[in-house]
Amino acid sequence: MRESERYAIEISKKAKEASKKIRVLSTETKNKVLNNLADEILKSKDEIIQENRKDIEEGKKNKLSESLLDRLLLNEARIEGLSKAVIEIAGLPDPVGEIVRGTTLKNGLELATKRVPLGVLLVIYESRPNVTIDVAALSFKSGNACILRGGSEAIHSNLVLSSIFKRVLSKNGTTEDGLCFVDKTDRAFVVPLLQQNSAIDIVVPRGGEGLIKFVTENSKIPVVKHDKGVCNIYIDETADYEKSASIILNSKTQRPGVCNAVENIVIHKNFSKIKDLLAFLKRGGVELLLDDYLLEEFPEAKKVTEEDYATEFLDLRLSAKSVDSIEEAIEFIDRYSSGHTEAILSENYANINYFLKSLDSAALFVNCSTRFHDGGEFGLGAEVGISTGKMHVRGPMGLVHLTTTTTVVQGTGQIRV
Repeated sequence: MRESERYAIEISKKAKEASKKIRVLSTETKNKVLNNLADEILKSKDEIIQENRKDIEEGKKNKLSESLLDRLLLNEARIEGLSKAVIEIAGLPDPVGEIVRGTTLKNGLELATKRVPLGVLLVIYESRPNVTIDVAALSFKSGNACILRGGSEAIHSNLVLSSIFKRVLSKNGTTEDGLCFVDKTDRAFVVPLLQQNSAIDIVVPRGGEGLIKFVTENSKIPVVKHDKGVCNIYIDETADYEKSASIILNSKTQRPGVCNAVENIVIHKNFSKIKDLLAFLKRGGVELLLDDYLLEEFPEAKKVTEEDYATEFLDLRLSAKSVDSIEEAIEFIDRYSSGHTEAILSENYANINYFLKSLDSAALFVNCSTRFHDGGEFGLGAEVGISTGKMHVRGPMGLVHLTTTTTVVQGTGQIRV
């Protein structure tokens, strides 16, 4: 047996055994652990920054883009944000044990369908080390064990964060295997993990298109896809200029290296301030890629390609397409969207309604920034990721989505005839 296979079997068995212990913990115990974790993260701030600096320096040597370096960075403000996110998760209602359906049948049987933990969650992710804490905390609060495999570019940050969580689990008398971190950066260790369907209940790939494809093609475990974010904003001919300019700039530049940043804008040719809008975006630091019609309006930009429209840039580039109608805009979005987030900027109720009925993505926004497509912003606390699939969960995958259901049937001696 190869080392990678032995490793996968061993780590998945540890997680499976840990899940049996965690699923029976009380809400009070889980919240105590999480609040202790939040404190420990703040106490370990210097240690976290020191280890994160190693990843940043290595990333610069490997010439990672500015957006990827930004995703890697853990400064004081972000560490404080990590701690705050854990406290918020502790404050969320515990979904475990919630009755989602209760009824009494004609024969007197009492049925209660309640939420229970999934069991063992495997999350494979890239770049962002905050995912280590967010996912582990969500998994623990929902009564699950987790196996986490981060990218090699964040290995030092992920190792220190996972060790802090394991330390807190142990101090509170809870099995530290509630979080099993894969400390092997070789991709050869991933495939055997994806075969452990007897121990692992669900796998969530969170990253670029290549990672999603790799996991989907190699997994024997059910996959919840968290695909790339090619997000689109349609500027209707009735759109308010001031609102539109602010929304688009925020959607692109507030944090360009994340999946809910806009990548394409679709502009109706009758929108009265096309040139003003493009000039405003350029002044805001956006690199514009325009079609021929828009280049005539604003020649100081670059020409867009078909490939650009399908690309998740994760930087300050923004593609733009001009259209003659809302129908053409919807056709464009259908062709190039990854099903993550679409928005319409319009003052016309009929057009807004048509847009919402015609498109099929995880979230549809009206007159607001795409950057709001986020578990925290939706009131779910932190998130495992944003699902672009249609099974089990769609959009932000939060605490409640890490549970399944069990139906308890109570009788007084009934038999079926």
